[in-house]
Amino acid sequence: MNENSFLHKLFGTTPGKGVQPKEAVAYSVCGFGQNFICTIIGSYLTIFMTDALLFGAAEKGTLFKTVDGAMAVAFLMLFTRVYDAFNDPIMGSIVDKTRTKWGKCRPFLKWMAIPIAVSTVVCFCPFFKSESKATFVIISIVYVIWSMVYTVADVPYWGLSTCLTNDTEVRGKILTVARLACTLGAGIVTVFVPVITNTVTKKFRNDAGEVLPQYIQQNADTLKWTYFICAVVLVVAAVPMFFYGFKNTKERFTSTDEPPSFSHNIKLLFKNKQLLLIVLSGILGGARMVYSYTGGLYFAKYVLKNEGLFSVITMLVVPGGLIASVLVPWMSKKFTKKWAYIFVHLLGAVVMFAMYFVGYDAPWKLVFCGIGLVLLGIPQGVNNIITYAMIGDTVDYLEWKTGERAEGICFAMQTLINKIGMAIGAFIGVFSYSWAGINPKASPAITPDGEQLLWNILILAGAISMVGTIIPMFFYKLTEKRQREMVAEIEERKAAKAK
Repeated sequence: MNENSFLHKLFGTTPGKGVQPKEAVAYSVCGFGQNFICTIIGSYLTIFMTDALLFGAAEKGTLFKTVDGAMAVAFLMLFTRVYDAFNDPIMGSIVDKTRTKWGKCRPFLKWMAIPIAVSTVVCFCPFFKSESKATFVIISIVYVIWSMVYTVADVPYWGLSTCLTNDTEVRGKILTVARLACTLGAGIVTVFVPVITNTVTKKFRNDAGEVLPQYIQQNADTLKWTYFICAVVLVVAAVPMFFYGFKNTKERFTSTDEPPSFSHNIKLLFKNKQLLLIVLSGILGGARMVYSYTGGLYFAKYVLKNEGLFSVITMLVVPGGLIASVLVPWMSKKFTKKWAYIFVHLLGAVVMFAMYFVGYDAPWKLVFCGIGLVLLGIPQGVNNIITYAMIGDTVDYLEWKTGERAEGICFAMQTLINKIGMAIGAFIGVFSYSWAGINPKASPAITPDGEQLLWNILILAGAISMVGTIIPMFFYKLTEKRQREMVAEIEERKAAKAK
């Protein structure tokens, strides 16, 4: 079997007909680079602010009258992400109105690569002054700008999958590989950045892992430059991947009708009840992966006394996630997407409640939790892929129901889910940092009671969220068989109209 036939088998494509493997690979490469940028911001901007800019040490009444520095960071992450999430429907409508010679989704990959890169680097500017209210205001503004600029590329990127093909099985396979590439890109950043920061700051800590008082500012300044350099390296690597994705894909299924208005798109959105169930499920599940966001990094740094162990936490999730990701097409065919989604999140809830009751304060308990993290990779891996495929099906459902596809507004809901999840994850992480009483300038930085509280918040939040995400899916009715029937009906209508 030659390479090309292998790729056709992998993606379920047909030689010379419809979407080709080269496009699917380019789509995945673009997602790989995109997640370099998304992850450095999503996972490390909070710790850059609390531990490098030392806002985590600012007590209530010093820089901020009503909240301490950590809570100010928590609310910034929450409000910015939620605000940006609700920009996604606007961006989705813009995508649906876009008409260019390249299509309506692809152009944004080309136009926005450089603005995203620049704003990412500015977020980690090493010249920001520590513990300064002016710095907090500036970085807040830059972060809001970054969020909006990133949205302009993110919404059309995911919408592009429905423009490549309307075959749900092929689209599912393309999205499986693309999500694997995205997970790999995010994983590289998540694994290596804490190892790097832990290594370069090790000289400032004692044997217990606490930063020595005389080195607190030096440690913070070193973190500033380390995060900045990491951001520069990642955006330099990511930008060419955006252009590669733009150049090597082709849009086939886009509407040529008069561009719809924003209000019209919103009305279409509310007609797509199956999509709204997916959105509700995603919002209720926003905290299911809080352990893999900033909260998990704080736990590794302040409880396990080695932030490099966050890489281990991340890596333990990978095997289950990879296996589950590869099995998504099989699971979808065997159980349907809906029931595969429900089963894996039920597993995740059971695992997290078990981890909560077992705890972490003994070697055997840490081993148990390590096994739990491997199992938690299963719902993470399935969710990363299957929701995109389900939303793709709802685009076909909407076209069957109304005659309009509206890929942009539909896939804006996926990015809305992602951003609300990131908002909740970042908020809970930094909220737990504040509630646990962590202070990067104190010695010790956290008390034993604070350690237990940090654990309780991170694990219980995830367990409850796993349960929440299941509930709306019991009302989801769009099966694979029904999707194929709808696509056939759509094609018949088009053929009859063309006569």
